[in-house]
Amino acid sequence: MNLINKVFVGVVSDLYPRKDDSISSILGKRTLLGGAKTFTLYGSRGITPRGYTKIKMQMSSNTTKAIARDFFPFFKVHEDGHVERYVPIEKIPPSDDPHTGVRSKDVTISLKPNISARIFTPKMPNNPNVKLPVLVYFHGGAFALGSAFDPVYHKYLTCLVHEANVIAVSVEYRKVPENPVTTCYDDSWAALQWVASHANGYGSEPWLSDYGDFGRVFMAGDSAGANISYNVAVRLGSYGLDGVKLEGMILVHPYFKGTTHFDKMWLSVCPTNGGLEDPRLKPAVKDMASTVCERVLVFIAQKDLFRKAGISYYKELKKSGWKGKANMVVHEGAGHAFHLSNPNCEQALSLMKDFVSFINE
Repeated sequence: MNLINKVFVGVVSDLYPRKDDSISSILGKRTLLGGAKTFTLYGSRGITPRGYTKIKMQMSSNTTKAIARDFFPFFKVHEDGHVERYVPIEKIPPSDDPHTGVRSKDVTISLKPNISARIFTPKMPNNPNVKLPVLVYFHGGAFALGSAFDPVYHKYLTCLVHEANVIAVSVEYRKVPENPVTTCYDDSWAALQWVASHANGYGSEPWLSDYGDFGRVFMAGDSAGANISYNVAVRLGSYGLDGVKLEGMILVHPYFKGTTHFDKMWLSVCPTNGGLEDPRLKPAVKDMASTVCERVLVFIAQKDLFRKAGISYYKELKKSGWKGKANMVVHEGAGHAFHLSNPNCEQALSLMKDFVSFINE
């Protein structure tokens, strides 16, 4: 495998995007696994106004294996079951940040199935009676890429924890296509249950049991992670969790039904589904009406391929009969997940400020 190329990989509306499609990085720079065949994508990095950046992606020239499914630029599945990702999943170990004082460590939630998480905590108060809000975060990546241990998410959660003074649990759920997409939802629900097990002060993780305020729990995610966050909230409304109050939910550039290529991919990795009207893909009014949290914040990027679906969710939530308070923030001229690819730009800093204010309201 030669011709390795550093690229920015983003979401696309169809297999070969046009120049006017908005593509911005959701995972930062990555080494694309490739060979001789080259595809060209066009996209914007963050919200840079100086036109588009031409991105060449190399794909393997090895065509000896028949391809059963190909969802470029995320993964392809050979007929023998072998999975190839166009972008490798990158992971770094936890660490203590010397600049912010934020600490992180990895924990095992379950061995069978294999579910883990990275926990972040700010400088702990000297007073043991002071409790901190708990944020459960689900990363994006089209259900197939990314990781709670990814350097981009590690850096972003470190900053968020510092700014919001919150304990964060970033969930490492299993990925498609090796697992059905329902596994992402099941693992994330199991992670929330594990977090809730600390509400009585006797859980296995002292950062949560000693310092977590389970009357102020938040869930958040970006892109596919926002979809996961919503679906976990639906389960919480159906089953409940003792000792836990979900105060708010933050959906950043959420993925719901509305983009053909991604909808096809979701259906292909969900063997049992209700088609395009499946409530996990297209939120049902009854589910939105029973949302258990008091507040919802939706971030929309104006150039995002998912913007219409995100705006529709926000409007339908407000009309559903739900009794909570919803707000939507639109960033003009910005592409999908711009806050991750360009975290120091003006709009990304504004997003962070609104995110933090929502938690500390």
